[in-house]
Amino acid sequence: MRKQIAAANWKMNLTLQQGEQLLDALLAKEYNLSVNRVAVFAVPSPYLAMAQQKIKDVQHVFIAAQNCYSKKSGAYTGEVSVEMLTSLGVQFVVLGHSERREYFAESNKFLADKLDIALEYRITPIFCCGEPLGIREAGTQNEFVAKQLEDSLFHLDEEAVQKVVIAYEPIWAIGTGKTATSAQAQQMHAYLRSVLASKYGDTVAGNISILYGGSVKANNAVELFSQPDVDGGLVGGASLIADEFTAIINALK
Repeated sequence: MRKQIAAANWKMNLTLQQGEQLLDALLAKEYNLSVNRVAVFAVPSPYLAMAQQKIKDVQHVFIAAQNCYSKKSGAYTGEVSVEMLTSLGVQFVVLGHSERREYFAESNKFLADKLDIALEYRITPIFCCGEPLGIREAGTQNEFVAKQLEDSLFHLDEEAVQKVVIAYEPIWAIGTGKTATSAQAQQMHAYLRSVLASKYGDTVAGNISILYGGSVKANNAVELFSQPDVDGGLVGGASLIADEFTAIINALK
C-alpha cells in the first residue's frame, strides 16, 4: 500500500514561539495515523531542532526541511546540507517547490543533484513538479511535467525512485482565482504515474506516493484524497491553522 501523506509546508511564516504553539496544538489532537498514513511538517530551517524535539516520541509524524543544498559541505554561505539535516534526525526534505524554481531559478538538473544527495543520506525527498498558467492554457502541461520527471528522476534506479515522494503543484490554480477540480487533480496524477510506469513499470509506479499541492483545505481534502491516484497533499496556508490541518490529516485514505 502506498503511503498516504499529509505534508504541511509552513514556508517563510511564523515566529519560533508561534511555531511551537502550532505544533503543540496539532500534536494534542487525535489522529488515526499508521505506517502508511503519516503527517509531515516542513518547517523553516531555524525551527528544525525545536520541531524534531517536539515529535521525537510521536509515532508516524515526521519533520521535513523545506530545502537543502546539492553538496555535502563547503563554502556555501547560507545553505543547509543533508549532513546537517541528518544530524538533527530530519527524515524528509521538500525539493523543487514551484517557488524555489521561480524565485531562485532552480533547474531540473540542479534538482537531480539534490535528489541524489538526499537519497544518499537516506532522507526522503518530496519532489515537486507542476505547470504555470501559460503552459496549462497552451495545453502542453503533460509534456511540461513529464520533462520535469524525466530530467530530475529518470537517472535513478528502480529501488531509489521508490524512495521519492512526488508532489504535483498546479501553479496555475494557486493564487490566480482559478480552481483545479478533483477530476483535474486525478487526471494529472494518473498521467504522472503513467510517465513513471513508462520508465519503471506499473509495479514500481504503483508504489510511489503522489501528493496534491493545489490549495488543499479542510473543505476539499476528502474529495481530493478520495481520488485513486491522489495520495495526500502538500499543504500551504491551511497548514498554519491547527483545526484546518487536523481535518486534512484526518481526510487521508
